[in-house]
Amino acid sequence: MEELIQKLKVEIIEVLNLEEMEPEDIDSDDPLFGEGLGLDSIDALELIVLLEKNYGIRIEDPKDGRKIFFSVRTMAEYITENQK
Repeated sequence: MEELIQKLKVEIIEVLNLEEMEPEDIDSDDPLFGEGLGLDSIDALELIVLLEKNYGIRIEDPKDGRKIFFSVRTMAEYITENQK
């Protein structure tokens, strides 16, 4: 799981062009939206595309997104449980 979390941090930095950040700057349990990384709805769309493209995971119910994208750890858990 820790390896996946680290990989996700790198992918998030690349996809969202967070050039000033390093993977170690992102706490695995901090919220991605709001007071954590401060991501917005455009970033959420990018993360959805990331899951589909890199992990073959499609989010069917948009309401699940809030739970899935709460933190890097919740993303990793969702990928682990749902990857084909």
